[in-house]
Amino acid sequence: MSDEVQPGHVRIRLDLSYDGSAFSGWAKQARGQRTVQGEIEDALRTVTRAGETYELTVAGRTDAGVHARGQVAHVDLPRWLWEEHREKLLKRLAGRLSRDVRVWALTEAPEGFNARFSAVWRRYAYRVTDHPGGVDPLLRGHVLWHDWPLDVDAMNEAASRLLGEHDFAAYCKRREGATTIRTLQRLSLVRGDDGVITATVRADAFCHNMVRSLIGALLFVGDGHRGAEWPGKVLAAGVRDSAVHVVRPHGLTLEEVGYPADELLAARNKEARNRRTLPGAPGAGCC
Repeated sequence: MSDEVQPGHVRIRLDLSYDGSAFSGWAKQARGQRTVQGEIEDALRTVTRAGETYELTVAGRTDAGVHARGQVAHVDLPRWLWEEHREKLLKRLAGRLSRDVRVWALTEAPEGFNARFSAVWRRYAYRVTDHPGGVDPLLRGHVLWHDWPLDVDAMNEAASRLLGEHDFAAYCKRREGATTIRTLQRLSLVRGDDGVITATVRADAFCHNMVRSLIGALLFVGDGHRGAEWPGKVLAAGVRDSAVHVVRPHGLTLEEVGYPADELLAARNKEARNRRTLPGAPGAGCC
């Protein structure tokens, strides 16, 4: 995949958010389900009266039911089309899009920018409550109810043992040809004044189901079913453990995507495309 923008085109960065409840995830699907990508591409084609669909590239594909507050995407548009519509495009999209998806900014991207491969980290939040009465009805679409009391200190102790670069195969749904090596930069939990526990999860990238599997393991620690050392042992084993549950998607929100300075974009793009191996693993580079 090249980052070269075709002659006569311009790369546009989109900052957006959505409530994932009624979407079958981000990516377009062959069977025509409602998706965030499909919704925005259709709206863009309609408001610009373009004769073709211009495809979006996203920072991180979210699964069905997962929300996003700080999602980033890019699209390459003919320069003439961008110049013709740029002043009114944001407002026209607001009028066309459904209320559960919003585009907040449309800006010309710096040279070398790629919404997916330029990103240096993604930050998610997972929200859960252990209140015996359940979830606040106004938050029910964004907070998981766990019907056992949770020990946040024990969960944080377990979380600290998962930080760093590891092969997260035990917490990921494998995809053919894809690596499961990731660098987990932050995993911490805080109980708010309202009793809702927010887990902040930040990594350079995530493999499929990784965040929801990590939270599932930590919940088992928090409610006393497993000790604080257990999630680390699962990680070290390197295989899926049937006791690790993938928690429901509605508690998960993509909060923010981080990018390097403009002059570092090209180097980051190249680095992100390399298949990763752990030091000492077969095929791993030295030093």
